Amino acid sequence: MQPIEQFLIKIERRAFQIARIATGCDQDALDIVQDVMLKFVYNYSDKPDADWQPLFHRMLQNRITDFHRRKTLTNRIFSWISFRTDEGESEISEEEFVDPSALLPEDFLQHERFGDALIKELEALPQRQQQAFLLRIWEGLSVKETAEAMACSEGSIKTHLSRATARLKQQLHAQNFIGLDNE
Repeated sequence: MQPIEQFLIKIERRAFQIARIATGCDQDALDIVQDVMLKFVYNYSDKPDADWQPLFHRMLQNRITDFHRRKTLTNRIFSWISFRTDEGESEISEEEFVDPSALLPEDFLQHERFGDALIKELEALPQRQQQAFLLRIWEGLSVKETAEAMACSEGSIKTHLSRATARLKQQLHAQNFIGLDNE
């Protein structure tokens, strides 16, 4: 088996989870991951395998962003059309959360209720916070690799991640899944 095949086999489930959380739909997630994998092999199989993970995640995040842009535009068009025809006129910080090296996607799902609650809350995060959390915590990329994948500064990653973890911590505490130290 070629190294690129091994890499794709290793990453496919986690990539699917990231895409599913970002889209909220299994079929859309499968389409996104399949598209990214095909383009990745075609465009980057000649790159050093040490570069593959950030490149793959950058492509995945770009494809998810494209998906959301198209979805937003489609929703605007259809809601405008619907409105016109119906109405007749228009009118948490890193240190506070979990050590990324100790956190695996499988760990989240050991307790079904917690896993379901976490995924629901991840889906509710703003897109950039969601991306930062999934790449940094879920995938365990470094701040630098995450910044490369999301095409932004390391400071932006830290800000998005801090906001995402704070919101997740607050929401999961409200559902009695975690305790807060500052009570």
